[in-house]
Amino acid sequence: MTALAPERAALRDVKRVVVKIGSRLLAESPAGRPATIADQVAALIARGVEVILVSSGAIALGVKALRLAARPADLPGLQAAAAVGQSRLMQHWEHAFAPHDRLIGQVLLTHDDVGDRGRFLSARNTLRALLDRGVVPIINENDTVAVEEIKFGDNDQLSALVMSLSSADALVILTDVDGVWDEHKVRMPIVRDIEREAAPVAGASRADGVGSGGMASKVGSARMVTRLGVPCVIAPGRAPRVLLDVLDGADVGTLFVPGEAVSRRKHWIAYGAKPAGRVVIDDGARRALCEQGKSLLPAGIAALDGDFAAGDTVSVVTADGREVARGLAAYPAADLARIRGLHSTDIEATLGYKTLDEAIHRDDLVLV
Repeated sequence: MTALAPERAALRDVKRVVVKIGSRLLAESPAGRPATIADQVAALIARGVEVILVSSGAIALGVKALRLAARPADLPGLQAAAAVGQSRLMQHWEHAFAPHDRLIGQVLLTHDDVGDRGRFLSARNTLRALLDRGVVPIINENDTVAVEEIKFGDNDQLSALVMSLSSADALVILTDVDGVWDEHKVRMPIVRDIEREAAPVAGASRADGVGSGGMASKVGSARMVTRLGVPCVIAPGRAPRVLLDVLDGADVGTLFVPGEAVSRRKHWIAYGAKPAGRVVIDDGARRALCEQGKSLLPAGIAALDGDFAAGDTVSVVTADGREVARGLAAYPAADLARIRGLHSTDIEATLGYKTLDEAIHRDDLVLV
């Protein structure tokens, strides 16, 4: 027997896994695919692994039920298709798990639910309660109410954020190819450096009106997950034993090896909350943040964009618009505008109060 790669062998120790299933896989076989997945999930649960499913497919099923010629291009049309399709999606999953006498629980999320710290913790508690009762959570974006400002964009990103919600040990993204291909269309078994190996060859979604992601989206999710210090596998969803094989350590799909982890709080700052504004910094501040691990001081702020409050997440960008960090603002935008470019000793004299010497403290800042 061929020896397992150490990184693959570590997958055998996973006790909680998030599995994302894309729209295209479900559209091919809306009843058969859930049944195949449910068989494997039941087998994993039997050996002590908790499973959380992130399932796309509501809009695709709604388009079919409404007999539309194509996926709607307008947001209300997409929301209507999702409203019709979501109940059908859950019926397929309920029927799939029925032979295993396993209950499922629907969890619909918007980005606001993850971006607000209180709602984030509430969603985490809900997932914990479902898993404690042996229920399989089925998570999807709440497309019927999500608007552009709060949409995740695709369920690849949602699945990565669910990893933070659930404290899972691994993410498996099931797709319609055998993994990430290199420039020669050959599967990459293991990726240890996302930016050098995978990002340059990851493509966007195919324009067939079914899915909204693409390999670039999946690689982006792998980037988010590995920053938590946990592995991600992009695997072929048509393989009948794909989940069992992945968690047995088999050479299936593309494994993204985790690097140095950030704290879950900083992960939430970086990815959970959408920025309420932007802080433009000069090159000296960029060096202090990126090369020296320091806080952002008012003196390094060149410009501001957005009406944010103290404690809101803001994007920290260079003069050319390149995002280098995200963090929690120590002061509201109006007050930061008054003290930008000033020394920290001038804050109290200018504002009449001082919360911190920093505009964003390094404990509330994460490089992206």
